[in-house]
Amino acid sequence: MKKRIVLYKRLSDDLMARLREQVEVTWVDTAQADGLARLRDALPGAHGLLGASLRLDASLLDLAPTLEVVASVSVGVDNYDIPELTRRGVMLTNTPDVLTETTADTGFALILATARRVVELANWVRDGHWQANLGPAHFGSDVHGKTLGIIGMGRIGEALARRAAAGFGMRVLYHSQRTKPDVEARYGARQCSLAGLLQQADFVCLTVPLNAATEGLIGARELALMKPEAILVNISRGRVVDEPALIEALRTRRIRAAGLDVFVQEPLSQTSPLLQLDNVVATPHIGSATEETRHAMARCAVDNLLAALAGERPAHLVNEVRGR
Repeated sequence: MKKRIVLYKRLSDDLMARLREQVEVTWVDTAQADGLARLRDALPGAHGLLGASLRLDASLLDLAPTLEVVASVSVGVDNYDIPELTRRGVMLTNTPDVLTETTADTGFALILATARRVVELANWVRDGHWQANLGPAHFGSDVHGKTLGIIGMGRIGEALARRAAAGFGMRVLYHSQRTKPDVEARYGARQCSLAGLLQQADFVCLTVPLNAATEGLIGARELALMKPEAILVNISRGRVVDEPALIEALRTRRIRAAGLDVFVQEPLSQTSPLLQLDNVVATPHIGSATEETRHAMARCAVDNLLAALAGERPAHLVNEVRGR
């Protein structure tokens, strides 16, 4: 008899066909008004879950006593209570690697957009204000030859360092828990303290995972250390930054601008003060949002799920479960 999984993320036809060859699939659209109720109804007897952006709490897990694996279509796993999953003997998998390059592309898009005021000035043209040659009031700042500070030198941080050093001739600083000799050798990067990075960088890019150590990592004190002409780019998680402190720093021009792909609350409310500031570029969490990357992430999640249900060790196992 096939094992049963609950799917709460739409997959391409080829991946759906692959799943249905090996497991019984129950599809639940959690975006619908009754989505959560339908999910709760589907959980009893489920051996696997596959999806993303759903916070699995104890009340939901209580409904799935036969659950063996949760395959998340994401790199970040801050939506999951990992100790609770481990206690219950449930494997959690994620999809690293496949989104590294496209997320780094997003980071550099935000660097360029903020430095050259692309969104602001494109809207200025669209609104009919371009009547004469530009003057200093509309000038941006160069990216090439500047200093990029990367907070979190993981896969995405290294991809940013490569773009910065090889493509834009930038000096690269980084702050990370561990020294990265290979990154230093390849790109001339230099490890430094958080305060030292903030004081020297022209662009500060956040690529850290969200956890107890990084939540609120950048607050008023850290923003005050940055150069007045510096730009903050966040492609990690919204809660890494103290959002009210950032709004105040941007409003008072304590820092020059911010490029933000992530926010404390998503979707971002139309009443957010961030949307009233012309020195903010806000994008709707597009870090991995390309057709190619999202398909690769889904394929990776399917691989992880099927391996786990077959009694094999998934390639991207987040937690160590006894007996797995």
